[in-house]
Amino acid sequence: MTPARFTHRPAAAAAALASALLLALTAAPAAPAAPAPTRAAATPVAANGQLTVCGTHLCNEHGNPVQLRGMSTHGTQWYARCLTDGSLDALAQDWGADVLRVSTYVQEGGYETDPARFTDLADSLIRQASDRGMYVIVDWHMLDPGDPHHNLDRARTFFTEIARRHKDRDNILYEIANEPSGVDWPRIKSYAEQIIPVVRGIDADAPVLVGTRAWSSFGVSEGADESEVVNDPVDASNIMYTFHFYADSHRDEYLAALSRAADRLPVFVTEFGTQNYAGEGDNDFAMSQRYLDLMASKKISWVNWNFSDDHRTGAVLNSGTCADGGPWTGTSSLKPAGVWIRDRIRTQDAFPVD
Repeated sequence: MTPARFTHRPAAAAAALASALLLALTAAPAAPAAPAPTRAAATPVAANGQLTVCGTHLCNEHGNPVQLRGMSTHGTQWYARCLTDGSLDALAQDWGADVLRVSTYVQEGGYETDPARFTDLADSLIRQASDRGMYVIVDWHMLDPGDPHHNLDRARTFFTEIARRHKDRDNILYEIANEPSGVDWPRIKSYAEQIIPVVRGIDADAPVLVGTRAWSSFGVSEGADESEVVNDPVDASNIMYTFHFYADSHRDEYLAALSRAADRLPVFVTEFGTQNYAGEGDNDFAMSQRYLDLMASKKISWVNWNFSDDHRTGAVLNSGTCADGGPWTGTSSLKPAGVWIRDRIRTQDAFPVD
């Protein structure tokens, strides 16, 4: 949580303040709601500047490990209407989100149908989030087919253009393959080692996020584990590996793999939900909290899926909220998962600067 800042006051005023604080503390409830994020001094980007990978952590420009917390969009081909000036203001200010993941689906009516349109849409959202002082993950949301090489040429074109437009920003992270599946780690690694130079040739400083096997589970969902990446890492610097989980489906085996991986590799959880692997069904907040506690202890940054009003329980907004234009602030438009995750985003990392 960002530490509060107090100004100097005359002695009489200070005594009155102390008395008022004592009275407030004695009357405080046992489990208060999370305080509003304190962003008056600086936005996440202003406080941290250019991020870089240092050891197994994501670090700010001062060399201090940071933990970013934020939200992912749903597919922009379906839910761009949920990403307005009002909703992004709420995400940055009311929620206090550090990062927005902009998910550009490749298939399913996405990028492949109109590359220029979806490049411009991603570009617009990057600019809007940047204007609000948030970091942005540019998510190349390949899902089916699961072999990232299927979209290799499209990825080259997309990342060349996005990097060209945003190479001078210090708030961009590139997620080059959302959830590879059905292919082995060497195949994924080969893809990464072809796309990373495309980004690096234009934007030399931004971290690149590499998807892992079996829907970014370090292979756990296909009977493997993180050792294949530990023993054969991508030949590139300033990169992180992605891990995704859905707490009602992905239990202790996945949690243990994340813990082990984070001790050996730089890991970013670029997608998770409190429901089952489809983002549906009941919320398992207890298991979700176990993941969040682990990620806090190891400073693993995370992004929740998803900021939309899709009918599934994993979408944080009630159905119809986006068509109605909000309300965006507070909790009246949020599903239970939205209330829960907003509360946890609002409890912010301290962002040490010295």
